[in-house]
Amino acid sequence: MQAKRRSGTRSAANSTLKQPEFFCFFADESLDSLTVVAALRDAGARVERALDHFTKGTLDEVWLAEAGRRDWVVLTRDKRIRYRQLERLTLKSAGVRAFVFIGGNVTGRETGEILANALGRMVKILRTVPGPFIYHIGRSGTLTRMN
Repeated sequence: MQAKRRSGTRSAANSTLKQPEFFCFFADESLDSLTVVAALRDAGARVERALDHFTKGTLDEVWLAEAGRRDWVVLTRDKRIRYRQLERLTLKSAGVRAFVFIGGNVTGRETGEILANALGRMVKILRTVPGPFIYHIGRSGTLTRMN
């Protein structure tokens, strides 16, 4: 019997790089829906929901600081976050890595699909780009660095 030939590339199971499930994403209040979270989890992501950790209406600077402390990757729809000085300072000082969905008026299901389809590109960025950072994710799934 002939021995199985190895491809020479490392399998994902043997890789020393973080796989999607080793990054923990944090869906802030604006993306904290069962549909969005389920789509991301089905794609292999670990996801924490804002309302499992904070009361509704918690100030951004509070949960951003906690996200940085816990090394959560922030997912939000709040495209104005980079313009508000206190949130921007908190994001930077806490070392937060954030992806902001700017896909416009789409359903939760569509948002979940877009984010799940962009998961591989997000993980690639997380593996190669040190935080803090903010990337926008458009309706097409395109990621654009904002800072």
